[in-house]
Amino acid sequence: MQQRIKLAISALLLGSISTSVWADAELDTLMKDDNQWAMQRKDYANQGYSRLSQINKGNVKQLKMAWSFATGVNRGHEGAPLVIGNTMFIHTAFPNNVYALDLNDDQKILWSYFPKQSPDVQSVMCCDNVNKGLGYGDGKILLQQNNGVLVALDAKTGAKVWEVTVNDPRTGAANTNAPHVFKDKVITGCSGGEFGVRCHISAYNIKDGSLIWKAYSTGPDSEVMIGPDFNKENPHYSALSLYEDVNGGNKMGGSFKNLDKAQLKFPEANLGVRTWLKPQQQKDGWQNGGGPTWGWYSYDPKLNLMYYGSGNPGTWNPDVRPGDNKWSMTIFARDLDTGLARWGYQMTPHDEWDYDGMNEIVLWEANGKQLATHFDRNGFGYTFDRTNGTLLVAEKMHPFVNWATKIDLKTGIPVKDPKYSTHQDYNAKGVCPSALGVKDEQPSAFSPKTKTFYVPLNHVCMTYEPVESKYVAGQPWVGATLTMFAGPDGVMGGFMAWDGLKGKAQWYNKEKFSAWGGALVTASDLVFYGTLDRWVKALDAKTGKELWKFQVGSGVVGNMITYGHKGKQYVGVLSGIGGWAAVAMNLGLTNDTDGLGAAGGYKELTKYNAAPGGGAMNVFSL
Repeated sequence: MQQRIKLAISALLLGSISTSVWADAELDTLMKDDNQWAMQRKDYANQGYSRLSQINKGNVKQLKMAWSFATGVNRGHEGAPLVIGNTMFIHTAFPNNVYALDLNDDQKILWSYFPKQSPDVQSVMCCDNVNKGLGYGDGKILLQQNNGVLVALDAKTGAKVWEVTVNDPRTGAANTNAPHVFKDKVITGCSGGEFGVRCHISAYNIKDGSLIWKAYSTGPDSEVMIGPDFNKENPHYSALSLYEDVNGGNKMGGSFKNLDKAQLKFPEANLGVRTWLKPQQQKDGWQNGGGPTWGWYSYDPKLNLMYYGSGNPGTWNPDVRPGDNKWSMTIFARDLDTGLARWGYQMTPHDEWDYDGMNEIVLWEANGKQLATHFDRNGFGYTFDRTNGTLLVAEKMHPFVNWATKIDLKTGIPVKDPKYSTHQDYNAKGVCPSALGVKDEQPSAFSPKTKTFYVPLNHVCMTYEPVESKYVAGQPWVGATLTMFAGPDGVMGGFMAWDGLKGKAQWYNKEKFSAWGGALVTASDLVFYGTLDRWVKALDAKTGKELWKFQVGSGVVGNMITYGHKGKQYVGVLSGIGGWAAVAMNLGLTNDTDGLGAAGGYKELTKYNAAPGGGAMNVFSL
């Protein structure tokens, strides 16, 4: 096995030489120009920060609607448009239509693209028909369609340049992620953790769509693409944790006491296989191990490392898959050219609550250190040394988090509270946070000026009961029922400013519902975000004081952007309620457990939104 891994690594290294030096100089220039918005989160670092300051604390109250554009598509509109030169590129929820609007001519439609996708694709999208947006590079607009097809369009004409199939919906695998362009590569992922798929992250050549490398979240080291120096500085991250054979027993309290002791002791190699322990009568579980990668990706050009998180292990019933279930729930740093993993850290070993780990990783610097911060669904805010993965900070984002008392910084392992563990046919009550997490996909923002993160939050708890469920290819494989309800503060959301070095909130505002819109922060110390009950808000970044708000036509699950055009600053966001929080409302589901618990938790949303929410682009200026 080790020899095969070495041969695979050698082949990758040789294959990368011809492409590793190529970079898109135009994209680099666009990212540095604050009049543009050329990547989903503005730049490689995922900071969501702009140096534009024409709109400031003194005049923000004068913001008015400048123009709007109806997409003609209902359901959740996540992500953000791109602004390249004098053109804005807008995407929609399924069927993922694309529009190019001329900012010089009253937003005239320059071209449009309407994908031909089977409506059956919607049946394998667990949490609404969302799409997190477009990518840009090499003169191309990149669209990752829900049906697994990655498409490159000529940015000037909309003509299709190439397309490639990334995932097959017939197996339960689809796509909701935005493609990210790093150098000559288009990075894309996989959705379908609730269908027992085995997900991956992949790099395609931006010139012709050819596959450069593909790294799975579970399985043998050769297929997960574990590099030869993986976790060199932190080897304990690559060891068994929850299932070590310590003092003759495992740490699950004897739930799997029939397991042979030998099954609990393995060498470090191939943990993507060996940590999927099974009762002896069953097969391995890593082949249907989930680990979806549908979030946001970041990239450090100096280190040539890209960063992303993997999601929940296949099936929400943890008793079916004893073991740490590596490498689900993991933050990875990979060499961009070879795909080899430089380091990896699993945040929630043996996930019992669907605490997907795919939220954004924000790159920043402080005190001479190169850092990466991640706000996980499990309720902890993490800061790492991004050069080697060393965990520096891991603190609760809010005191209501109760599934674990703390994260042990020496080992990186969460100290779980057994009172909130989940097991088949046992109804675990009062688990905080809910499966939605303290923060889901809605991206935070970081200001290098204030050295502060601005984070939209969920404030939701749950009951959780795993149930028996058998895997059938292409069919849902959830294996749990749950209900959701407001947290101890009596609200379902919030927005906070966070110190990434201290792991502490500087201020915290309550929201009636989850704040599901991605944040934007500007050099004038303004923070913008949207809410499920249709508000777009601007806050004072230093105090959290609300300075302005405007109610749009539907709830906001999109991400705020800002750009400049002809000397004027604009702020914009997509509206169109959806995502997990509103999927039950969009589908007319009413039982409390419908929509994976969203129907009961968010039933009041129907008082604020017509369902399903109509998609629109909303742009504001002074």
